[in-house]
Amino acid sequence: MIRIVVGGQMDKDRVAEIIKEIGGDKVSVKIQTDIQAAMAIKTNQADYYFGACNTGGGGALAMAIALLGLPLCSTVSMPGNIRSESEIIKEIEDGKKAFGFTPQHAEQVIPIILNNIIK
Repeated sequence: MIRIVVGGQMDKDRVAEIIKEIGGDKVSVKIQTDIQAAMAIKTNQADYYFGACNTGGGGALAMAIALLGLPLCSTVSMPGNIRSESEIIKEIEDGKKAFGFTPQHAEQVIPIILNNIIK
């Protein structure tokens, strides 16, 4: 089972619901504060971090970047710009563990991320 934590500053409940709908019994999802979520990744209590904010990188990933380092974090969408599916898949293949996006793009980016980490 893939352990996912939801941090970020916006729409945590909605992000968690989308993850549960797509991942089903292949994922466990916990909503946490940003610090708790980033620490869960750092201490191997969770496998992936998902977070949303208005910029896709600031409030969504600030604590993850601070605690995990930029090499493990990826902004997959920002206002007016969603990274391509191939770019997002490359980030997963490169070992990224924390993903930030804008809440408006949640339905577009979460399936790409989940379907590729569940494989």
